[in-house]
Amino acid sequence: MHDIQVFAQEVFASQPFSRFIGAELTESGPDHAELTLIIQDHHKQQHGFVHGGVISYLADNAITFAGGLALGGNALTAEFKINYLRPGVGTKLIARAQARSAGKRMAICQCEIYTVDGDSPKLCALAQGTVVPAG
Repeated sequence: MHDIQVFAQEVFASQPFSRFIGAELTESGPDHAELTLIIQDHHKQQHGFVHGGVISYLADNAITFAGGLALGGNALTAEFKINYLRPGVGTKLIARAQARSAGKRMAICQCEIYTVDGDSPKLCALAQGTVVPAG
């Protein structure tokens, strides 16, 4: 499992956009991944909520990591869908993705995105996607 975490951290560190936005890969395993983001003003839209694009990025990247790890290597998102359930407010966002089914050619993954304001995380969005091997 240690090798999987090292591989995942190396891939994550090589993503310029992830560094730019300030996300962190906080957990990874053979079929799951967790990303976190400390909410900053530049992540917000005009109403003071985290922009949907930021939440969508977290879902997409967490899904790709979970699926890629389940497939055993580098991967790309072929498609994904997201449902926003409540505004992203608070201090932090957490995206937890899990591969629900993985074969040789694709993995189907689900992701829950939580907004943290105080002690109790609240479900903010749900996403599902298909991940395929890169290349």
